[in-house]
Amino acid sequence: MEKARLKDWVAETIDELQNTAQISVDSMGMYQPTPLSRATVGAGMTPEDGAFVHDELRRALQAFVMDGEMHVIYMFTPVNISNIGEINWRIFRTEIEKLDESGLRVLEFVGINPAFVNRMSVCLGARYKKIEWLMPCRANSGKQFVEEDAEQMKMARIYRRFYAAFQLRDLCNEVPMHAVARKFEIARGFIQTLAQTCEGFAAGIIQFCEILGWGMLKSVLEHMVDRLKAGARADLLELARIPFVKSRTARIFWENGMRSLRSVAEADARELVPLLLLAQPKRYNVAKAEDERYQQKILLRAEIIVESANRLWTREQQLNIETDL
Repeated sequence: MEKARLKDWVAETIDELQNTAQISVDSMGMYQPTPLSRATVGAGMTPEDGAFVHDELRRALQAFVMDGEMHVIYMFTPVNISNIGEINWRIFRTEIEKLDESGLRVLEFVGINPAFVNRMSVCLGARYKKIEWLMPCRANSGKQFVEEDAEQMKMARIYRRFYAAFQLRDLCNEVPMHAVARKFEIARGFIQTLAQTCEGFAAGIIQFCEILGWGMLKSVLEHMVDRLKAGARADLLELARIPFVKSRTARIFWENGMRSLRSVAEADARELVPLLLLAQPKRYNVAKAEDERYQQKILLRAEIIVESANRLWTREQQLNIETDL
């Protein structure tokens, strides 16, 4: 009985892999991996996630919104985000209303219906784990999301992913993590989980494109990877490479005239102390002795930053000299 059941499971799995173009049968009747399955394995995804990502990226190849950042950020948002909170439909609607023309085109391309989001926010209240797809909505119906077939599950994944992309967008634009959590009315741990998982997922997406030979799309996506790691806008990426210089510290450096590796490398560590203090949480009613110890700690950090910037700057100059030769 168990052997028969196992045989059925194997047959069902093979049929599913064939239906999703993960395997094919060669002229000898042998099962062979397809480019999609190689990309899926190379990116460390499940067959279901690989098929979903492939469909999303293939549509992006046909129409990629290049005059904004929302499409790239959406592509780098992890597909499995059910563990980082539910959709707050009221906030979702508000974020959609703030989108510019570029962002609205992204909505259209990925399949988000603003009218549906508006109906959910009005009829079903702020939060539901599930959605009643394409059915009349009544405020007191008590009905929720239905994900009974593959198409409903796919659309639910797109909506959840785009909602998480709004949070990731704010992180990439130097909004502090606690502010993002407060804005979306979720626990800070959910935002931390999103920030931690998106880097690995982004690397997987780029690997996915490389294996499939989508070089142009890979190049477009690679531009955003450094911003994801730094949690900063493009103008701060050089500064954000320095150890201990996160997005907030990098912005303070930038606003005070230190806008390059060279400027930090040539600075005196004591010059950085006031700037590093600006980037720290405010301290109230601190004893003088404790404050002096804190200042010494900040000075030590400033020395490490200057030394690290020196190493990075020296390495860059050496590479430039080798390139010229």
